[in-house]
Parts: sequence; C-alpha cells; structure tokens
Amino acid sequence: MELQDQYRSIAAPSEGLFKDNGSRFIALAYPVETEEEVRSIVAGLRKEYHDARHHCYAYRLGYKGDLWRASDDGEPSGSAGRPILGQIDSIGLSDILVVVVRYFGGIKLGIPGLIRAYKTSTADALSSARIVDKIASRHFRLQFEYLSMNAVMKVLKDMDLPQRAQNFGESCSLETSVRLASVEDFIQRIGNTAKLEEI
Repeated sequence: MELQDQYRSIAAPSEGLFKDNGSRFIALAYPVETEEEVRSIVAGLRKEYHDARHHCYAYRLGYKGDLWRASDDGEPSGSAGRPILGQIDSIGLSDILVVVVRYFGGIKLGIPGLIRAYKTSTADALSSARIVDKIASRHFRLQFEYLSMNAVMKVLKDMDLPQRAQNFGESCSLETSVRLASVEDFIQRIGNTAKLEEI
C-alpha cells in the first residue's frame, strides 16, 4: 500500500468577520508548521488586539493532523475553540492556525450564539483562503567522500530531489528533502555511498 503523504493546508494568511448584537468576531487564519510558530502568532495577536475580550484559537499540525489544540480563552467551555477546529476539520486542513479575536458588544450571545459566531467567522476566513496540497517529507544531511560524489548526485538527480547547504571540500555534505512515500527507495539507492543523518 502506498504511503499517504499528501495533505491540504492554506497558502497564505486570510481573514474573516462575523458580527452579532454589537460583538465583532475577527477570524485570522495562518499557515503554520510548528507549535513555536503558533505561540508566537497568538502572542503577537494578543498585543495587536490588546483591547479585545477574547483571543480563541485552534490549530492542527502535521501531515496526519495528529497534533492539535483548541482554546476557548475564557469563553464558556466548548463554545469557541471546538467550533473553530470543527471548521478546519470540515475541509480537511492541517498545518493551520485560526485565531478568532472577539470584541464584546455588551449583549451576551449565549452558548449557541457563541458557537455560531466562532464557526461562521472561521468559515468566512477559510472560504477566502487559497487551499494548497502539501507533501510530507523527511529532511536528511548526507556526508560522503569526494569519490562518491557522482553516485550521490545521480541518485538526487534521478529522484528529482532538492539540494541545500552544499559543502564540497575533502569530505562533502549536503541537505535534501525526500517525500515520505519515497524515503525507503532513497535510503536503498544511497546505500553505502553516503552517511545519512535525519535533521
């Protein structure tokens, strides 16, 4: 069975808006790959929208989408983070963060109203985002003798793999990325011509 290594994310940040009874819900969607990125974006938005009542968010990371979190940030439990995550999941996205900034309008919306507001503002942000296919890959550093260079380069060329951080001295090294479905093949082809280190 071929390994499923393709998944969907968004190409660039996008924005959505929902208003209800004077409250404004500003949804901001971002492509992200790590929890560090998530933390820094959320912290930045708390500063930028420092006068907002809530900064609720949800994210899903990785090609399997198995790293995720939903935060209600002070809203009633399950009324904000979960509806945001639900919208992300309904179109099958990963490597994505959606933060909904809420300005309170003075009238309580109740839990069904909150769920609708967080869901609708998120859907609005995602509907204007450009969805892209991503390929999950593993990153390797190859170290090899100068004499093995032709053999190593042939594998990279045959498999159409990118090359970065090349260093061709007495001993040579470079970095490459290999899509998950091709990793076994790559390791077999490289064989003993280079020392592989995952980075």
